[in-house]
Amino acid sequence: MNKKLEEFARKTLKYNLSCCGRAEQDLFKRMYSPMADLSLPIATVIDQMEADKLDWAMTQVDNTMSDKSTKESIQKEKKS
Repeated sequence: MNKKLEEFARKTLKYNLSCCGRAEQDLFKRMYSPMADLSLPIATVIDQMEADKLDWAMTQVDNTMSDKSTKESIQKEKKS
């Protein structure tokens, strides 16, 4: 992966995960941090990730964001 794509992926992951809750961030840390260290800040975990894992991580986070958005829409409809 070239450096510009790698920087974009890391920046996107940081932003998207900042929109997620603690549970989603902890799951991400379990999958991608060394020794599944939940005490590390999410930005540190992303910065330390190997570049070859960024593509799959982005796919997983995008799916989480889509699921979260769908669930929030359903909750709003139920309240209406």
